[in-house]
Amino acid sequence: MNIIDISSNTQTKETVRVLVVEDEYILAINLQETLESLGYVVLDIADSAEGAIAKATELRPNLILMDIRLRGETDGIQAAEQIWHHLQIPIIYVTGHSDKSTVERARLTSPFGYILKPIKEQELYVAIQTALNRYDREQFLSSVLRGMGDGVIVVDTKLNIKYINQVAEALTGWRWDEAKEKMLTEVIKIIDEQNQLPIENPIIAALQQETTIYLGGGVLLVARDGTTIPIADSATPLKNNNGVITGAVFVFRDDTQRRLTEERNLAAERAQQLEIRVAELQRLNQLKEDFLATISQEMRTPLSNIKMAISVLENILDRQGVLHLKTVSPSDSVARYLTILRDQCEQELDLIDNLLHIRMIDADIYPLELTSIQLQNWLPHVAEYFQERAQARQQSFEISVSPNLPPLVSDLASLTEIVSELLNNACKYTPPDGQIVLNVQLIYITKSLIDENAKSGVLHNFQVPYFQITISNSGVIIPKKEQSRIFEPFYRIAESDAYGNPKRERWQQSGTGLGLTLAKKLVEYLQGTIEVTSSQGWTTFTVQLPLNL
Repeated sequence: MNIIDISSNTQTKETVRVLVVEDEYILAINLQETLESLGYVVLDIADSAEGAIAKATELRPNLILMDIRLRGETDGIQAAEQIWHHLQIPIIYVTGHSDKSTVERARLTSPFGYILKPIKEQELYVAIQTALNRYDREQFLSSVLRGMGDGVIVVDTKLNIKYINQVAEALTGWRWDEAKEKMLTEVIKIIDEQNQLPIENPIIAALQQETTIYLGGGVLLVARDGTTIPIADSATPLKNNNGVITGAVFVFRDDTQRRLTEERNLAAERAQQLEIRVAELQRLNQLKEDFLATISQEMRTPLSNIKMAISVLENILDRQGVLHLKTVSPSDSVARYLTILRDQCEQELDLIDNLLHIRMIDADIYPLELTSIQLQNWLPHVAEYFQERAQARQQSFEISVSPNLPPLVSDLASLTEIVSELLNNACKYTPPDGQIVLNVQLIYITKSLIDENAKSGVLHNFQVPYFQITISNSGVIIPKKEQSRIFEPFYRIAESDAYGNPKRERWQQSGTGLGLTLAKKLVEYLQGTIEVTSSQGWTTFTVQLPLNL
């Protein structure tokens, strides 16, 4: 036995209370006696439509037996329509009229039965039980639909609304009594979330295609007050026992919570993936650091031995007079090849040193030894070697340092590495007859500080002194696209094309491709900044460092 059968038997004959509406007194009494003999309880008898409505409202019977022709201007059909609309009480028409027009009017009110006079007891019993069973089933289905978490709207084939449940009322803003018999398109308006343009209701497609239609994502329901709600929905055609389509049902729900849950899950998934990637990057970075540490240490020892062996070999060959044989051309001399060996060995040692220093800076373990430096005394001493190089290449070298600069408290070794790298590049890339200018001055940079304790959030501006070291060289143009990459590891600009210098042999192109990378990291480690500009035939590297680290 299914649940509908159980619900249909919850009302027994002893509990069924009936209201009789009949304007002929004798017929009404006979009908009452018949009902009571069948075990039903007759609550009262009304003889007019107005009386029927009043007593139904007061007594709330389980069933009403309604005569169609009643006294007064309002007949039984009109009374039945009002009672059903307001009270939802099942009604069986009892009448002696079976003409087509009367039956058609009665049919439009969806009665639960139609009994012709004279009334037979068995027919009355069957009609009442059938009506009660039908009412119980409809009420059961109605309660299911009302209790659903989804909105439900039922329409006929002409798209007139025949049913709307409470969830649909809440979502659309239309009450059942307002939406009844209205066109679906007047009550339900859906638009595309992206372009805000109207979308055809899936019920229309379901009726046309005679199949269930599902709407995709990004659909908004426009409520009666103009607010929009994301919905997920489907529409299915309804068929009678003969397979004829009699309407369609539109089931939809507020999709906001599902979207929020989906977004949270997606965010959590992305966060988890990001954690995995970060962990993997940390693992790979640790492997890289371990590799660099190991390989640097392993390479330094044999390279140092090679450098020492080159020096010993050079001394031996010098004592034997081999290095200065006049019978051998300079390009084939032993001295030339020894020079190549020494230069390449020193370049590889510099590469290893740079890698180690970069690794230590990244690991925040680079040693700093702070000392007071008088730049006006120290810089000329550092620049002396590069001045000699510049003179050898017919380049002019100018130093401009104010004599009354305050002392700079910083790491001397790091500062020497930074300035030497920039001066080395200037000498290397400046063409003959070009200019190199080293300038140092004290500048003041405006800093802003917000007072968090002040209610108004007062902004304080103050001047902070910085040392500005600029190294400029002429005859050099670094393309704009190269400037953003010049501090990248192992990135070098081709000398012959970019700077107009004659192309040299590969072994003569000194540099590891890490010099500027290390210089930038050292400057930032000293809490300073470095930038490069190149225009009108001049390239300038500008370093700014705080007076005290």
